[in-house]
Amino acid sequence: MSPAVRDMVRETELSVRDLIYPMFVDETLHQPRAVPSMPGVMVHSISGVAAEARKAERLGIPAVLLFGVPEHKDDEGSEAWNKNGIVQRAVRIIKKETDLAVITDLCLCEYTSHGHCGILRDGVVDNDQTLERYALTAVSQADAGADMIAPSGMMDGQVAAIREALDDAGYENVAIMSYSAKYGSAFYGPFRDAAGSAPRSGDRRSHQMDPGNRREAMREMRADIEEGADILMVKPAIPCLDIIREARDAFDLPLAAYNVSGEYAMIKAAAANGWLDGEKAMMESLLAIKRAGADIIITYFAMQAARRLRGD
Repeated sequence: MSPAVRDMVRETELSVRDLIYPMFVDETLHQPRAVPSMPGVMVHSISGVAAEARKAERLGIPAVLLFGVPEHKDDEGSEAWNKNGIVQRAVRIIKKETDLAVITDLCLCEYTSHGHCGILRDGVVDNDQTLERYALTAVSQADAGADMIAPSGMMDGQVAAIREALDDAGYENVAIMSYSAKYGSAFYGPFRDAAGSAPRSGDRRSHQMDPGNRREAMREMRADIEEGADILMVKPAIPCLDIIREARDAFDLPLAAYNVSGEYAMIKAAAANGWLDGEKAMMESLLAIKRAGADIIITYFAMQAARRLRGD
């Protein structure tokens, strides 16, 4: 089959418009900081976020997903809903300097001194008290100009609590992209290096999903739809291609997949050792995620993949 015919009958196409670029911004930095476990990924200072966002915009990437690292942390994670917090300031800057859609991750793990995703009571995350803080944070992020809120804590009822808070504050048009099927995965380690969000004790298995569960993922997604989610997400991506496919077949909502830090780091490490062609492995991985049924791919490869897709 000739290359022209092969291209003509290709079933799945990957586009720059499918990609979301995750960005880290750290309140303590004056210069970008490299993440050793994620070669090529930088944590940015507040003064550098506009320039980085403009690079993404010039490549045709439609949106960024923001993660903030505050200077001060406490047991409640109160900097998460500070109107002048690190994410809120970054949102304002990016919205002023670009036409990108700005999505804000919503969790407390980067803001709490203990590193857990919510309020701890006797060493256990208190779901209901955590939801109150999530609601405050969502409204604060929307006040700053966020186009979409992405709750990642996997608390029961988080979408309903955030939707109600946003609507009551007059932000009916601010969308919710829920981390609906977020597994307790070993592939998140490099992210925690970047965001400084590793728990000081224990783990997050009480609220993240068991990697052995498939039906639970469908229940979690169905619950988020009923609570008002606009976009569903599966995380991680490559280990969960079966979940992406089943979700695509079961639900009509847009479906996102998070190509997480460990997936990125593995390809980068293997390429650095000459064990595989890094660019080809990157593109094959992203294409597989799209083929499985994802409409949106959140990936640290976004810039590199966009250049490849554009032929830059």
